[in-house]
Formats: sequence, C-alpha cells, structure tokens
Amino acid sequence: MVYYSDDIERCFLHLGDQISDAIRVIEANSAKIALVVDECNRLIGTITDGDIRRSILGNVKETEPLSVLLSSKTNPTYKTPIKAHSSISEPELIALMQKYKITSIPLIDDDARVIDIVGFQQLFSENQLPVRAVVMAGGFGTRLRPLTNSTPKPMLPVGEKPLLEQIITQLKTSNIYDVVITTHYLSNQITDHFGDGQNHGVNIQYVKEDQPLGTAGAVSLVPDRQSTLLIINGDILTNLDFSAFLQFHKEHNAKLSVAVRRYTIDIPYGVVKSKDSHITEIKEKPQISFFVNAGIYLAEPSAIELIPQNGDKFDMTQLIDLLLETGETVINFPIHEYWLDIGKHDDYLKAQQDIEQGIFAKKVEN
Repeated sequence: MVYYSDDIERCFLHLGDQISDAIRVIEANSAKIALVVDECNRLIGTITDGDIRRSILGNVKETEPLSVLLSSKTNPTYKTPIKAHSSISEPELIALMQKYKITSIPLIDDDARVIDIVGFQQLFSENQLPVRAVVMAGGFGTRLRPLTNSTPKPMLPVGEKPLLEQIITQLKTSNIYDVVITTHYLSNQITDHFGDGQNHGVNIQYVKEDQPLGTAGAVSLVPDRQSTLLIINGDILTNLDFSAFLQFHKEHNAKLSVAVRRYTIDIPYGVVKSKDSHITEIKEKPQISFFVNAGIYLAEPSAIELIPQNGDKFDMTQLIDLLLETGETVINFPIHEYWLDIGKHDDYLKAQQDIEQGIFAKKVEN
C-alpha cells in the first residue's frame, strides 16, 4: 500500500472547476486521481482518468464544470464516492478495493475531511508495462513527397530527432521496452539507425514486408504474440498515456481498443433541414463533431489470430469489422493529450512548430 500525503492538496478541486482542471490535476499528482471537495475539504466526489475519458465519449466538453461530470457518472456503484476512515486497517482497505475494483481510496478524519489517499502503487508494474509495441513504419509517405523521395516518412526529422525516434522515446518513457518495427520502403535506413535498440534503451525486432500488407496484415507477421500488442502508426506524434490506455482496455475486457480523437468541422453556411418543400429547421454556421481513428490500438493475441494469412492486404478497419461481426468487444479510447497525424506537408510543418514552441511536451529521458 502507498500513502500520498505529500500529494493530497494537489488532488483537490471544487465543483465549479472545469473538467480540463481535473485533467491537469490527474496528470500532475502521483495518485492519478482528482478529489472534488467543499470549502472544508470534505469529499464530494472522485474523478479518475477513466471518468474523464468516458465523459469525452459522452460528448461532455472539457470546459464544463465538474458538477456536470459527477452527475453524468452512469454506474450507480460509484454515485457516492468510496472513502474510508483513517483508522481503517490495511486488510480492510484491500478488501474495499477488491470489492469496488478500484486502486485508490481517500481517507477521512473524524470531521469527514480528506487527509490522505491510499492505494496500490500502480495497476501495472513501474518497471515495464505488460505490452509489446508494434510500430508500423513501412509506408511510402506519398503525400509528403519530395521529402520522402529518398527518406522513409518515419525517419523525417521532427525537432532534433527522426519522427520514429520520437515514438521510440515515448514508448521507453512509458516503460515499454519490447518494440517491433514493421518496414518496407527504404527499410535499411530504419534498421541502420536503430539496430537492435540498445542505444535507445529498448529491444527492437523487425518485420519486413516484401509487399505492403496493410495496417493489420503486417501485424500478423509479428512473432511470439503472447502478450497484448500496442500498435501505433509510424507517422503519429503523441504523448498519449499508454498506461491509462491499457488500464481502460483491461477494465472493458476488450479484444481490441481503438484510440480516437475528436474532430470538428465548421460549416460556413446556414444548414437547412426540410420535409418535402417545408423548412423544418435552419442552423447558422453549425459545427459537426465526431470521433476519428487516431491510428493507435491495443489488441489481444486472439484478435490478431483472425487476420488472414493469405498475403493479401488487410487493414485494421477490416479487423475491426471482423471482430464486430463475430460479437467480440471493441472499444474506443478518447485522446485528450497531444496528438498529430503527420500525413501532409502542413502537418509536418505544424509538428516542427509545436516542438519548437513547446506545445508538444513529453516526459523524456535525454
């Protein structure tokens, strides 16, 4: 058990604070929880990373007050925050955590004020996240030509490192040390740069595609698929919390989890709805908002086994359809962290600017 006394005040928020404030607090404290309290530090509610992600999926805006998030919790078990008196014994704490399937509990004093948080250190070991990463780096980067005429897209410099090295650094920082890179176009530049990964603090293996097999077809060639696979496109710049992603995946007992990003389109005209010749509604310059595939996945070995081994191109979207047809659990995980798909010249320029201006901030080891 671990006590977070030194972090306790950093966990406090109030009902009028915004959901974005809760995101900031959860990212900043080691307990990875936000506590909504009153003016006397009495507990009103608890907010976890999973609560934040579910609120995003429920189309609750990050600018909404925390009262909206707390009222939107759908599980009646957690409508009232789980807490314990500071005099509780450790066996009783463990039993309480097991009963409610939680990893931390606020402790209160005789006046019902929060004085500490207790929990397991992590759901997963600090030493290594129990996943194997697969980075898809075989694409031609056609839309980035002429930059990719003689350089594979994942090896284009972003800041002071190639994009692929930025990804490898993020994986290492997230305690993911087992990495497979799928290659095809100008693959020697990738293998020559990274070798076996020792100089980058990870273990790297390679899967070379003789011909493009699609985003899922290449994964089927990865050897020794006994563990959960974290699959990420080789043109993604992100500081997504992979540990939170894995926890969400495990909580839902999913075969496949898809990281998604909210995408909003501004319509520059008044949109007219009608029935026959009669106007029923008109909205002036509305926004259309939806979630898009962010190119990052968590897949169980049994899901990868469904990929056909006939040498034909097979994409992750086809695997998703196949899993849904067979009744398997496929979930989405919303990204609120930095994320950029570097597919076009404008995206590449933005990546450079974001790193230079510090907008893309990562916890890295130099």
